[in-house]
Amino acid sequence: MMSNAAIDLADLGLDFGATVLLRHALLALAPGDRLTVHGVAPSLDLHLRAFARAEGHGFESADDEHSRGTLVRGTATNARWVGAQRAGSAAPDGAMDHANATWGLAARGAQVEAGAPAFAFALADKDEIWSDNAGQLYRAAAAAQWDPASAIPWDAPRTHPAFVEDALVQVLTYLIENETAALIVPAHFCAKVHPHFREVVQLLAIQAADEARHIEVFTRRALLARDQLGLSTGGGQASLQTLIDEPDFALASFLLSVLGEGSFLNLLGFLQTHAPDRCTAEVMRLAAVDEARHVAFGMSHLLRHAAHDSTLRPRLRVAIERRHEMLRHTAGLNAEVFDALVILAAGALTPAAIARGHAAVADLQTQMDSGRRARLRRLGFDDREAAQLSSLHTRNFM
Repeated sequence: MMSNAAIDLADLGLDFGATVLLRHALLALAPGDRLTVHGVAPSLDLHLRAFARAEGHGFESADDEHSRGTLVRGTATNARWVGAQRAGSAAPDGAMDHANATWGLAARGAQVEAGAPAFAFALADKDEIWSDNAGQLYRAAAAAQWDPASAIPWDAPRTHPAFVEDALVQVLTYLIENETAALIVPAHFCAKVHPHFREVVQLLAIQAADEARHIEVFTRRALLARDQLGLSTGGGQASLQTLIDEPDFALASFLLSVLGEGSFLNLLGFLQTHAPDRCTAEVMRLAAVDEARHVAFGMSHLLRHAAHDSTLRPRLRVAIERRHEMLRHTAGLNAEVFDALVILAAGALTPAAIARGHAAVADLQTQMDSGRRARLRRLGFDDREAAQLSSLHTRNFM
């Protein structure tokens, strides 16, 4: 049964906000219901006719001297809602298997007006990029952000010899360029992921922010007692270039997060243990906490991807082999960084101390290999494959 309603706009015109009251009143009506409008604003009847046409409602001229016209509720409260498509659900589990290009920048769960422009986001399939714990990892990352100015004891005493400081600066120089690559890779893919998968976009963005902070603190620590940084080698940069040039999101995540940053977790732990001062130890500890989240996302994403794509594991193998072949001509970890690690672990320039330092670096490399094998086994490779592929990982660690 049709119903009638009325609204008095007093002296409020449609050009001064009366449309808000009209739309609100129409929401309570069913299609076909009538809303009689009263008011004394000039040209109100003319404006009502235009409003009805624009919003998809009917309009009847006033049939008595007390009203200015009657709106007949259309099938939508606003013509823009006709043909609109809902972009999944706003709930954490509301991501669709594929994000429509015309959903564009609309929030997940929003009604997207028909005729919206199409956006060319390259990563629009859930199985390509999704991690079931992406939202949880993002919230953990957001809660764990730390301020370099207050979190690190920059004024802690430094009593170690000059040659130890020189070694530390060389290692920090190496860390800075590796973290720069680790910033560029997620930032590159962040712009390619469809915003429908907002948790992944947010996680990649905060991952890039983590790396920006690491670059800041490594640089600041390196320059505490020195005016210049150490050596950057062509081989080291060639290794990192292969990460930046990798166009496939899954393969880039595998090479960077699972293998590279996974190995860096061991390196940061080594540097925390052998840090010559409290400031350096805290820098390494905080950076390792961040890197652990990056590895966790890489593993979670690849485990889910592998469960939906039987071709992924062979592609991961090919990615390692291809990168190894591309870097065959390079020397791997440069002698300056290797020697610097030995000196940091030794703490002194005596045969006995250097022997201890060399043994510690050899143990670090063993730990890195063991960690890579464990992660490769979790991804479904058997022991033999895991050992073989781990041995092919770049000697530059990242």
